[in-house]
Amino acid sequence: MREIIFDTETTGLESKLDRVIEIGGIELVNNFPTGRTLHLYINPGDRKVHPDALAVHGITDEFLKDKPSFGDVVQQIIEFFDGAKWIAHNATFDMGFINAEFARLGIPPVMSDQVIDTLAMARRKHPMGPNSLDALCRRYGIDNAHRTKHGALLDSELLAEVYIEMTGGRQTALGLMGNERSSTVVEVEEVMIEVAGRPRPLASRLTETELQSHAAMVASLKDKAVWLKYKLAE
Repeated sequence: MREIIFDTETTGLESKLDRVIEIGGIELVNNFPTGRTLHLYINPGDRKVHPDALAVHGITDEFLKDKPSFGDVVQQIIEFFDGAKWIAHNATFDMGFINAEFARLGIPPVMSDQVIDTLAMARRKHPMGPNSLDALCRRYGIDNAHRTKHGALLDSELLAEVYIEMTGGRQTALGLMGNERSSTVVEVEEVMIEVAGRPRPLASRLTETELQSHAAMVASLKDKAVWLKYKLAE
């Protein structure tokens, strides 16, 4: 199974107006990173980076001036994601921007059945939260100390580790051996254990008064008394 863990950075929050300026992706096959990655910075044309967005990712208009447009790199993106699931944290946001960019170029949108939202997964798995990427890194013991600002490739790398843990972690290796795993049958000899009974029963610790009180209580319950079942079974 092939999956791409990805993230985007944008000029702002409005997918119909703002533009994708960075995309990063990590390829997983059978829940393990293959080493293939995608990382692109993109010139948003005449759309400027909003100050609030700049504070999050630190990507300036000046830095993006000499970068290719989305149309220039769209084929790279399509080829990298071809045949794979698109996996993102809060995927509604990222896919809104990706599909808006595709629409500007007359490219069909990515359908929802090809997308996995790790935020939705985390909310089902950890309903008490918090479920931000940083919080999930802390939960799963993933080092994110170097994440001082958002970055598409860095966030994809962290999310890939989180996703692997949420879907079974290192234990998934047990299911990936396929035909290469040899099967070993071990025959275990049946062992019969005989438990010897006491030569004589232990003396009752109940007093005669306690026995009479219990008998009276059982008689008051009539046929509803559970003790009658054990008496009949003797």
